[in-house]
Amino acid sequence: MREMLALVTIVLFVGFAHEAAAEQSKYSKALQQACMADYKKLCGQYGIETAALRTCMDKNGHSLTKTCLNALIDAGEVSQAEVDRRRKSGN
Repeated sequence: MREMLALVTIVLFVGFAHEAAAEQSKYSKALQQACMADYKKLCGQYGIETAALRTCMDKNGHSLTKTCLNALIDAGEVSQAEVDRRRKSGN
C-alpha cells in the first residue's frame, strides 16, 4: 500500500502542463511525460494534490499504461514486486 501511495504521489505532479512548473517538480520530465496521458485519461477531472486525485489514481492503478508503470519503476516510485502483486490480486 505504501508503494501505491508513492505511485499516486508521482501522478499528482504529472498534470503540470506549464514548462516552469515541470522544471520545479521533483519528478523528472521523462516521468511526467510517460504518465501524462494516464493522468488525463483516468483522473484529469481532479485537481493536482487533492485527496480525490489520490483516491482516483489508487483505484485506477491497474489501468496505468505499461509506459507509465515502467517509468515509475525506473524512477523508484514503485517496485516491480508491487506492480506484480497488484496484477495478481486484480487491484
